[in-house]
Amino acid sequence: MAEESLFTVEDLQCPVCCEIFDVPVILGCKHSFCKTCILRHWDRMGTRQCPLCRRTERSSRPAINLSLKLATDVFKQKPEQFMVKSVERCSIHNEELKLFCRKDAELICVACTSSRSHKNHEYCPITEAASEIMKQAAETAAEVKQEYEKLHTILREEEAARFMVLQNEKDSKTVMVREKLEEVNKSIEELSDIIKYIEPIIIADDLTFLKECKEAIKRTSYTAPETEYPKRALIDVLQYLGSLKHGVWKRMERDVHYCSVSLDPNTAHPNLIIKDELTTVIYGKKQQLPDNPERCTSRMAVLAANGLNSGKQRWYVEVAQSREWYIGVARESINRKTAVFLNPREGFWVISNNEESYWAQTSPRTRLTLKKPPQIITVELDYDKGKQRLTSRNALGLGVSFDPPHAD
Repeated sequence: MAEESLFTVEDLQCPVCCEIFDVPVILGCKHSFCKTCILRHWDRMGTRQCPLCRRTERSSRPAINLSLKLATDVFKQKPEQFMVKSVERCSIHNEELKLFCRKDAELICVACTSSRSHKNHEYCPITEAASEIMKQAAETAAEVKQEYEKLHTILREEEAARFMVLQNEKDSKTVMVREKLEEVNKSIEELSDIIKYIEPIIIADDLTFLKECKEAIKRTSYTAPETEYPKRALIDVLQYLGSLKHGVWKRMERDVHYCSVSLDPNTAHPNLIIKDELTTVIYGKKQQLPDNPERCTSRMAVLAANGLNSGKQRWYVEVAQSREWYIGVARESINRKTAVFLNPREGFWVISNNEESYWAQTSPRTRLTLKKPPQIITVELDYDKGKQRLTSRNALGLGVSFDPPHAD
C-alpha cells in the first residue's frame, strides 16, 4: 500500500537531475542530492555550495543519506508502495514540469531546456525557485513590519504627548478650583462665626441685648466676597480634539520623507544594499540573492523601479558621502549579465566620479573640471526631445548635456 512508505516519489527525486536518486548524499544544510550530481555541480561552479540554499559545504565528501538510500532501493523493487502526486506536464513535450525558467518566469520540463524558446536561459529546480521567492517574501514582510512599526511609534509618541499635556492641564486646573473652593469655605466659616455670636444676643434679655447691640451690628456689617465661577476652569477640549488627525499628520510630515524615485532591489548587484524605503543605496558585503534576469551582475548597478516613456522628469541624488558613483539614465534593455561600457552606444547616459576625477561617460569619455566636490547631482530628462542634462550643487563648473535617443 502507498501509505506504508514515509516517502513519496517526489521525495526520491534529485533536485539537480530530477531523476530517482542514484546514491543520495546529504549536506550539512540537510538537502540531499545524487552523489555524482553534487560533485559535478561543485566542479562546474568552482565552489562547494548547496544548489538550493547556497550554503557552503565544509566536507568535500558528503555522507550518504541512509534513509533515502533504503527508500530508493525499495522503490526500485516495489514502486507501488510509494504515493505519486499528481503532476503538471509540459503542453509541448508532455514531460513533467520540474524546472523554473528564470528569464521567462515560467515552469518548464527538462526537454524545454534544449528547445529554441528556452535555449541558453537560466533555470533551476522548482523547489529552489520557490525557496528563493519564499525567502524574499519573508524578508520583505519583515521590512514592511519594521516600517509600520516606525509609523506606530510616531502615533504612540503623539498620543503620549497629548495625554501628558492633558494630565498637566487637569492637575493645574484642579489646583485652581481647590484654591477657589478654599476661599468659599473660609467665607462660610466667617459667616458661621457671626451667626453663632448673634444668635444668643437676639434671645437674651433686654439689658444684655442693648449691651451687645453695638458689637452685633458691627459684625453683621461684614460683607462676604462675591463668589465667581473661575475663568478657564474647564478643560480646553479644542486643544486635544480640534483637527486632531490634521495635527498628527503634520507631525508625521516632519518625520516621514517622500522620494519620487524608488530603487528596484530586484535589479541591484549583490554587493549593493538598498535601504531607507528603497531610496538609498550603499556598498556592502555580497549578499546571497537570486540571479534573476533583471539583476545587474556585470556592473555595480541598480535601476529605478519605474521607467519612463514620455514627458519631463527631474531627480536629485545626494552624493556628498560617496567616494565613487555613476549617475544618469539607462535603457531598460541594457545588458545586465556581461561586461558593458557605460556610454550611449551601450544604452547609458551618465556622469561619474572615480577617485575625485569627474567624467561624462561619452564615447570617448570627457573629463569634467569642478571647483568644489558636488553635494547633490540633478538629473533632468526631457524624454520627448531626447535630451538629458546633469548638473551639480555646490560645484561650479559642471553642466553636462546629452542627447539620448529616447532613453527608457
